[in-house]
Amino acid sequence: MTGPDDQANMAQGRLIALVVVGAMVGWMGFQWLGGRMGWPPKFILLGDLSAGAAFIWAMVAAVRLWRRQR
Repeated sequence: MTGPDDQANMAQGRLIALVVVGAMVGWMGFQWLGGRMGWPPKFILLGDLSAGAAFIWAMVAAVRLWRRQR
């Protein structure tokens, strides 16, 4: 039987997973589209930085979730 804390932790874990998958798929799509459309590299850098920010958030959230479960 899971309590409210366990359910909140599972929901947080799902959110982290969705952010990682969404950032990766979005980044790959942005790279592909930028290559097809001939966007300048400094514009592509915005996609890279956005994906990096999402990955950093996910890492921080995962560490906080892991520490909360201990």
